[in-house]
Amino acid sequence: MPFAEPDLRRTWLFGPGADVEAHDAMERSGADALIVDLEDFTPPARRDEARRGLAILLQRWRDAGRLTAVRINALDADGPIDLAAAMPARPDVIAYPMATDAAQMHALHAALTHWESALGIVPGTTGILPVCETALGVVNVRAIAGGSPRICAALLGAEDLAADLCAERQPDAVELDYARRRFVLECRAASIEPIDAPYTFGDTEGAVREARYARRLGYRCKALVRPEHAQTLNAALTPSDDDVCRATAIVDAFETARARGEDRALVEGLWVEVPTYRNARRLIERARRLDRRG
Repeated sequence: MPFAEPDLRRTWLFGPGADVEAHDAMERSGADALIVDLEDFTPPARRDEARRGLAILLQRWRDAGRLTAVRINALDADGPIDLAAAMPARPDVIAYPMATDAAQMHALHAALTHWESALGIVPGTTGILPVCETALGVVNVRAIAGGSPRICAALLGAEDLAADLCAERQPDAVELDYARRRFVLECRAASIEPIDAPYTFGDTEGAVREARYARRLGYRCKALVRPEHAQTLNAALTPSDDDVCRATAIVDAFETARARGEDRALVEGLWVEVPTYRNARRLIERARRLDRRG
């Protein structure tokens, strides 16, 4: 796997490629993964400037303990130029915009293999993060995931996806609800980690509300575009003490019932069977891993 424990990368923060103040804010944000965006977040006139600064910027973020990513442009546009600048900076992940099919992933995989060989980077260690921000990308995410072993997660788009759907964008995100539900299902079927769409409005309360809703659907990670949202989203996507206590009660009650030869246990009105027991154990273990990571 290109980067370890993708479910622990709770927040993926996009930011511009040529804005020093924004880079400082991103580093201070507490987001688990930081994405330099050479696509939409960097005007074409400033892309050369952004490319020149990648080596110093990514090293600084690595020293701060962050997972580093670069979103390039498509390979049939400025993507090859972006890769030539990004790969010597040794990003952990290359994010690919408007991902729609496995062929794009095959091509990016081959390009990364070339650059790893040329730069003496351990083969296969640079991850690929498909950004699925069209209707076609969402319905094809399983095929996309099969396009490279470098893919262990995929990210759901928001604004481009809403535009592709001809949807009316609102803070409650009703227009993205089916895509959000389908995306987590398809990603789980492909055995990759789904990363929820960014909340692109300014209020923190709405961002937290959306993260909690996404978590209930099965998401453990979320993209974001505002540095000030990172800490509260990390908290929303981390099992709380109450969550762990409830999960522990489920595990204890089920194991006690099984030891008595019973098939299930009643906990707070819920009949706990094997799937619920396993899910509770998974939550407890993820909480432990997050705590160990600090």
